[in-house]
Amino acid sequence: MKLYIDSADVASWRLPLGAPRVAGVTTNPSLVNQAGLSVDLAGYRLLINEVAAHNFSEVMLQVPTSDAAENAQLVATLNEQAQSCQVKLTIKLPCDPRWTESIAAVQQLGLPILLTGLSNPLQLLWATEKRAQWVAPYVGRLDAAGRDVWALMRACVQAQATGPGLLAASVKSADVLAQLMGLGASAVTLRPDFIASLCTDMVTLNAIAQFDADTEASLASR
Repeated sequence: MKLYIDSADVASWRLPLGAPRVAGVTTNPSLVNQAGLSVDLAGYRLLINEVAAHNFSEVMLQVPTSDAAENAQLVATLNEQAQSCQVKLTIKLPCDPRWTESIAAVQQLGLPILLTGLSNPLQLLWATEKRAQWVAPYVGRLDAAGRDVWALMRACVQAQATGPGLLAASVKSADVLAQLMGLGASAVTLRPDFIASLCTDMVTLNAIAQFDADTEASLASR
């Protein structure tokens, strides 16, 4: 499973020891805005530069408008910069038919596409038909909405053989992450604070403490 950082806050990308290798960074307009960056060419160019500076190999950026012509111009410019920085650029678009022309415009440029916010199996069929490279369902949001999350996750995993890869987002617990890994999801994107929280574990620390105490007791008795 590939791991991505789900944040546009560059300062948060520095992870503690114990973090597995990160393939790259995923963002969306909300995350970019929260990081104090502009959701436009200038903000996205800055992010590409920072991704390269942090030695990540990939970045996923979401186009801010459904205007196909505007998106084509933006994406072409961003792709030139990404290539010069040796960063693989994937373009995110909402999983919604109103973005069909933008999907086609990005595909004409030869860039991989991620359809984000996938929420039901019919959307998965549509995303497969549109030849998307990735789909990103929001696991936590779907669960909060009372959906059968795991039926959809199983369908996404099964579709990976001939369709888009599953990049699970909105993952908020270690148990959910473990289930996704067990199902065979291709990738997951996690908030950096969540990644940091899993780099150590109280159960592990308690076991280490017990080992240390028993070692000291053994040596003291000799």
